[in-house]
Amino acid sequence: LDFIWMGNSVGHPRLGLVVPRFQQTAVARNRLRRRLKELWRREVQGSQPAWDLVIRARREAYAASFAALRADLLEWRQAVAG
Repeated sequence: LDFIWMGNSVGHPRLGLVVPRFQQTAVARNRLRRRLKELWRREVQGSQPAWDLVIRARREAYAASFAALRADLLEWRQAVAG
């Protein structure tokens, strides 16, 4: 996953997802999108300052497990916080 973030003026965090096709089906893209939204809602949204976060999925993300996606997101959050 690639992460891009910047401050915003709305006062609450927002998420943007970029899930390219990479010759995958719509079902696979929507599954990945739902997983990323759920991880953001559970792990990041409550503790994130007023930032706009854009997550761009790489080709490898389609084959990654939920736990691997979670670990990648938590690693990013730890790096940003510290």
